[in-house]
Amino acid sequence: MSNEIRDIFNRIAPVYDQLNDWLSLGQHRIWKEMTVKWSAAQPGDTCLDLCCGSGDLTFRLARRVGMTGKVCGVDFSPKLLETAKERALTYYHQGEIAWLEADVLNLPFQDNQFDAVTMGYGLRNVKDIPRSLQEIYRVLKPGSKAAILDFHRPSEIPFRAFQQWYLDNLVVPMATNLGVKEEYAYISPSLDRFPIGREQVELAHQVGFVNATHYPISNGMMGVLVVIK
Repeated sequence: MSNEIRDIFNRIAPVYDQLNDWLSLGQHRIWKEMTVKWSAAQPGDTCLDLCCGSGDLTFRLARRVGMTGKVCGVDFSPKLLETAKERALTYYHQGEIAWLEADVLNLPFQDNQFDAVTMGYGLRNVKDIPRSLQEIYRVLKPGSKAAILDFHRPSEIPFRAFQQWYLDNLVVPMATNLGVKEEYAYISPSLDRFPIGREQVELAHQVGFVNATHYPISNGMMGVLVVIK
């Protein structure tokens, strides 16, 4: 990921969770639960949460793998990792969570290391989507799954128009009130660049995943790419 994007996430770290609530109409918790479920993480597994942000998916994974499992939360924003660690002290007290500052395009892990991988709202922001998928493929154990959640541009015009209206009239003013207007202005162009569901499936197959399915959520404004190595 670029230094510019990292700087954005460092600056929004204090208000990240509040803005996620607004951005998703409070639904992101449900979508994150679905993502963890689709990752097929089991008790005792070793799991990886990429672009972990303030730790929402990481905590959910940790609850799922339990005391005998291990979870690593990776992000390239030191400020967001600090937020995640602070939340872990008050919000989550069981199981083993490691927090690591790293680049998702060059993960510091061995091949075939993880039983499940999740990524929430990260793929859209990486500089090289195929490379990111390649790294997920590399660190996953054969037969294991990754589940990748992100915002999308809906294919149907009314939903696309609603999404743009919502970003312009609710999210940007909210971000402005919190002092991070410029930081949230990147969302709209990032959605325009992001491959749609079937393109993501194609990229996953090119990387080598034996199976890839894209599940649209919330009228196509959100989606989860589920891949199997």
